[in-house]
Amino acid sequence: MNADQLTGRTRTHLIAGADATAPALHPRVVVPFANLVGRARAAGFDLVAVSAFRDFARQLEIWNAKYRGDRPLLDVCGMALEAQALSAPDRIGAILHWSALPGASRHHWGTDVDLIDRAVLAADGGDVLVAGNYAPGGPFGPLAHWLEDHAALYGFFRPYRGVRSGVQAEPWHFSFAPISEPAREALTPAVLRSAIESASLLGKEYVLSELDRLHARYVAAIDMP
Repeated sequence: MNADQLTGRTRTHLIAGADATAPALHPRVVVPFANLVGRARAAGFDLVAVSAFRDFARQLEIWNAKYRGDRPLLDVCGMALEAQALSAPDRIGAILHWSALPGASRHHWGTDVDLIDRAVLAADGGDVLVAGNYAPGGPFGPLAHWLEDHAALYGFFRPYRGVRSGVQAEPWHFSFAPISEPAREALTPAVLRSAIESASLLGKEYVLSELDRLHARYVAAIDMP
């Protein structure tokens, strides 16, 4: 991938989904993901990606909304924080526990998907991507257990387990290692800096001053496949 593809500033590395419910993916991810979905269906799960590709502009919207306090800002335990009461470094640290810097999201690559079992999707419209839903006894607990045993057979792994990763554990987030690992290695601090410098990123001065450290903790450090 080139720099624009790595940082979500273009979609030229993607194949659009066959219908409105199918995710846009990197060409080399399409077949492995379809095979994973088919195997899951045979096991009784209606496996769908509720989030896949996300471009730079969308990640920037999410970041700025959290920085302003227009979207929920959470601590490492998932408890609500008051954005305006935090210093810029503390606010940025809180965002990065759960959301990537624009340009640094793994969802820019077309390799990463957030997975649910649509067959047990709650009808209340609440946020389904919460850890409790994937724990034993949660609605997606059986799916999480099944993915733990089968996802790697198709090249997918969980990059955020909260062991090495600076990002908190995301049991819903799976990544196609044969493409995402080269992308992670290619997304250097210099590539990321180039993408951020011209963006209307709130907290940009602090982010750029600490970019090497933030990159090491929240981009380079993952739980390896």
